[in-house]
Amino acid sequence: MSPIADNKSYALYNGDCFEVLKQFPEETFDMIFADPPYMLSKTGKTCYNGKLVKLDKGAWDESRGIAEDFEFHKQWLALCKKLLKPNGTLWVSGTYHSIFSCGYAMLLLGYHVLNNVAWFKPNATPNLSCKYFTASHESLVWARKDKKAKHYFNYDAMKNGDFPQDFIKKPHTQMRTVWAIPTTQMSEKTFGKHPTQKPLALLERIITASTHENDLILDPFMGSGTTGVAALKLKRRFVGVELNPQYYDLAGKRIANVLDVKQSDLFTREG
Repeated sequence: MSPIADNKSYALYNGDCFEVLKQFPEETFDMIFADPPYMLSKTGKTCYNGKLVKLDKGAWDESRGIAEDFEFHKQWLALCKKLLKPNGTLWVSGTYHSIFSCGYAMLLLGYHVLNNVAWFKPNATPNLSCKYFTASHESLVWARKDKKAKHYFNYDAMKNGDFPQDFIKKPHTQMRTVWAIPTTQMSEKTFGKHPTQKPLALLERIITASTHENDLILDPFMGSGTTGVAALKLKRRFVGVELNPQYYDLAGKRIANVLDVKQSDLFTREG
């Protein structure tokens, strides 16, 4: 099955990524961005409206134990490795709850890690328990398919580009592995909210750094569709997969908006 048809620049799938990804031909995608579940619901806590509340994003985010959680990550990472083109790259986002499992699985599967980027959040939510350091960053692991591959890196854009929100990045200096990018702005939540929605500026930097125009990008855990919005704005092609119908609908609204089309006219498929 071709992930994109009818000369479209995108395709959105509502279904289980394990089932959807198995239908695509090997070596299809130039880049994959994945923000997999953190497995925190019903065990973790978060700050909401200044109060400490129990975290419950839904069954998709519930832990099934260390061994099963690790196997989950290893399985989707194995599928993604098959789908990457020989010189394609993978970005994985996460906190300490998930990123170590993902990183270990990536090493076992033969990925070659290029960088570990720290996304620093200047406006991170406070730690209300006052029992440990305030969490103010997430990790981004950037890897190519294997050590012998030749990946693409837009060095000039990262060195000389304009990044007004990032006080760490100095003009005309090499981009370092700590990025100061505020959390998602309210203007990016016009059509609804997702509990782990990434800021558009973060995905725009990732896509600019590691892809060419017209490259095909996959997000197997599409969520609110930020990867797709960034990809289409930057003239790339996009395939997104989302299991939750509510978030799938949210992603569709955002992508329809950036394309200036009716949501009913979007090219979508059931997984």
